[in-house]
Amino acid sequence: MLTDAEWQVLVLSAQVGLCATFLCLLPGVFFGWLLARKEFMAKPVLEAALFMPMVLPPTVPGYLLLVVFGSQGVVGQWLKTHFNIEFAFNWKGAVLASAVIAFPLMVQAAKLSVQMIDRRLELAASTLGASPIKVWYTVTLPLMLPGILIGSIMVFSRSLGEFGATITFVGNIAGETRTLPLAIYSATHQMDGDAMALRLILICLALAFFSLLLSNILTHRAERWLGVRRA
Repeated sequence: MLTDAEWQVLVLSAQVGLCATFLCLLPGVFFGWLLARKEFMAKPVLEAALFMPMVLPPTVPGYLLLVVFGSQGVVGQWLKTHFNIEFAFNWKGAVLASAVIAFPLMVQAAKLSVQMIDRRLELAASTLGASPIKVWYTVTLPLMLPGILIGSIMVFSRSLGEFGATITFVGNIAGETRTLPLAIYSATHQMDGDAMALRLILICLALAFFSLLLSNILTHRAERWLGVRRA
């Protein structure tokens, strides 16, 4: 049985993961489509910038978020003064940190889903008189949905496992920013925390396994639906 503190960790982790997923959704789909369909001079630079969180140590984005969105940061001070919004050392900052780290996964999933679409379907809709916007909403977007769903699952899963950027930006505050990985870290530093750490680790393993399993199932079904053949 889980303790009240462990349930609190799970609820907070789910809240952070869901909010981070929604935060990544629209910009991730847009940039994925942009990288898949458009050619422009700065495309390699943009792509490198978007995927940098995947290769940087997580503490680097966490520190940059603290500098920009912290209480002394330019953006952080402006948000606090005009909208009374604070990110540093509260759960909203954990959402922002998780979204920044997981964002490349949404972009990549959206990009691959666009690349799998048969352009002849869009061309057929255009020749039948559909405007570019109508083609996007009636043909492109529905065919992207499996990839968007896969990207959402991966973003949510990555958010549940985010540690470095979160602890750097918002700290490890019980009931406020202590998500699953931070709770495991805290439990391993307690004299009687082994049992709690083991329970939370088993939950992480189960969530990671089922997330990857669901992602793989959706990928195979999307390939069959879109008529993609494996080599």
